[in-house]
Amino acid sequence: MEQDQKELSQVSQVVEALVTGIVEGKYNARLPRQDELCREFGVSPAVIREALSVLRARNMLDVRRQAGMHVLPAHHWRMIDEEVVSWRFRGKPDPTFLRDVIELRLLIEPRAAALAAARGDPAEVAAIGEAFDVFRATRPGEPGYQAAGELLRMRIVAASGNQFFQQMATVIGGTLPILNLVASSRKGAWAAAVRAYGRVVEAIERGDQTEAEIASFALFDHRGDESMPSQPDLFIKGRTPSEGSFTGASVTKEAT
Repeated sequence: MEQDQKELSQVSQVVEALVTGIVEGKYNARLPRQDELCREFGVSPAVIREALSVLRARNMLDVRRQAGMHVLPAHHWRMIDEEVVSWRFRGKPDPTFLRDVIELRLLIEPRAAALAAARGDPAEVAAIGEAFDVFRATRPGEPGYQAAGELLRMRIVAASGNQFFQQMATVIGGTLPILNLVASSRKGAWAAAVRAYGRVVEAIERGDQTEAEIASFALFDHRGDESMPSQPDLFIKGRTPSEGSFTGASVTKEAT
């Protein structure tokens, strides 16, 4: 048992080192041979094989006989994986990837807020309010700031009752420290975020799904990142800043 735990720890360390080398360009497009990796990290071939299997499972490597181990371009990596998403942010800044993450959040989080207003039970709504109290009492740079924002966001998504939203929100969670750093670096961004989240929470507490969705969209207005889509692109067909929701797409409490 002790030996198994030791090897598991070594695998995690090797995976971390390989990922760092990949995203920082140390290995370029090709990894060294397995025997060379064993010497580099001072571990057994079994540990190296297991570490490489972790990366292969995430579509990060192309391993072929007599051709070696090639690092696949980042857009091939399996993105429905929290670790892979966070690894992407450790490389060189990628405005396209950041844009894609924000667009995915725009598809999920506003609708999740609307569903939370429609479906959330009293305990879930109360938990959202408690998380908001913690969030607004914690400023950027203080211990627990990132965790407070993540807790609030995850409780809103959890209250939506949508299993796909819940799993995707967990994946996106790996990007939040970087996105929050961009947002909080702007003057007045934290106060704007508190006001915007307050509007979302109040709408959820009232059961106003349309206002919750509109207010959740407004959360992205204060981020001020150049990779954000322009406002006309933020709202998919049939939805405008003034309308907020799809026509006829509301969900009532009775329906759940």
